[in-house]
Amino acid sequence: MHNLTWTATSQRSQWQSKDGARISSASGVKWDVEVQLEEPLQTVDGFGACFNELGWTSLSALADEDREAIFRELFSPDVGLNFNLCRVPLGANDFSRDWYSCDEEPEDFALEHFSIANDLETLIPFIKNALKYQPGLKLWASPWSPPTWMKYNKHYAGEMSGPDMPPNGLKPEQLAREGKDQFIQADRYFSTYSAYFARFIQEYGRQGINISMVMPQNEFNSPQTFPSCTWSAEGLARFISFLGPELQKLNVDVFFGTMERANEKIVDIALLDPDAAKYIKGAGFQWAGKRAIVGIHRRYPELKLYQTEQECGDGKNDWRYCRYAWTLLKGFLENGVSAYHYWNIALKEGGVSRWGWAQNSLVTVDAATQTYKYTYEYYLLKHISHFVKPGARRLDTFTLTGYDNLLAFANPDRTVVILMQNDLCQSLPASVKVGELIISATLETDSFNTFVVQAN
Repeated sequence: MHNLTWTATSQRSQWQSKDGARISSASGVKWDVEVQLEEPLQTVDGFGACFNELGWTSLSALADEDREAIFRELFSPDVGLNFNLCRVPLGANDFSRDWYSCDEEPEDFALEHFSIANDLETLIPFIKNALKYQPGLKLWASPWSPPTWMKYNKHYAGEMSGPDMPPNGLKPEQLAREGKDQFIQADRYFSTYSAYFARFIQEYGRQGINISMVMPQNEFNSPQTFPSCTWSAEGLARFISFLGPELQKLNVDVFFGTMERANEKIVDIALLDPDAAKYIKGAGFQWAGKRAIVGIHRRYPELKLYQTEQECGDGKNDWRYCRYAWTLLKGFLENGVSAYHYWNIALKEGGVSRWGWAQNSLVTVDAATQTYKYTYEYYLLKHISHFVKPGARRLDTFTLTGYDNLLAFANPDRTVVILMQNDLCQSLPASVKVGELIISATLETDSFNTFVVQAN
């Protein structure tokens, strides 16, 4: 007997165990799509999200037992989402309580005023609580902005606030421009900023939190109203040539990123720079970077690629955006990424940031009633992260009928995981060939479905 499980989610009902799927011999039976067991592709490192300050403050509004239930669901192995790989902001990001860095003392090249005191209030307890449930959790860090004294414009932002947004105090003469370096391009600043990264990693290590990889700048092409810093690709490569040897001493990897533009040539500049490339162990992509990842994966097939932030939505957490999130998940994984990161773990209802931007989250919290709920995107992500284990290999598929709305993986234990969407307004009979077996089922209207079967 071949054990087969089927889990389904629709707008009406989430995470339902289903009966009615059939297994038969492939001999003489027609099928819609075949899973290519003999052609494994990229190895999956894992799934996760980002530890943001507003995630912790929202969860802190809940009763202790509810908050712990959420952490167990997110991080405990084989319980819920199975998160094993997460992102940490180095200083403030757009979902922090407000702007801060670890050293805002002007010209403090010795970093005598370096401090993670802010993080001790929020991010560190957030991460430590996750580590209780997943001690093997891997973490990587990236800044949204360096300390303001390391920037030409002496401000955390690069764009003035809009009329309906909280003011950020940026003046017209402080505006940043895409492709222009806002970080001061001088060796002394590069060296100090490299030491700043190292101090962050060391201070977190003293808290029992291991950072194993960094990316030097979040969305380095984008001047934003919130913490941000534009770099040219050449400037970022120069910085990596300083950062790489500093972090090598700590056995911490450097990835290029995060890359949020479709222009592959920007990534090439760093990967072809001999002083930077020898330290670059991978690259991270988000937002429009999804259109650059195809060519980068083709030209650098051995380079590890991460998706670093799912597009964030509008705070409505509706089924429409969940359907769109599936296209993002599918597209990134089909194009070679080894890790997929959601963005906000938890937010209060409406999901509005300090800078006035509403975004989606996996968990929404009603602080007034001290209640919470899991969103549609939570269940979509669970459809893959619950079943696909670290070390799994993505499998290619071949279709005879045109149906190819699926992802497939082989786990280290030889189970095969198949995640399928029926995006039609009617039920969909579908059959999938896995080795010498055919899995047949009728997928509910507008639904996500995960099948797990033991391979031969």
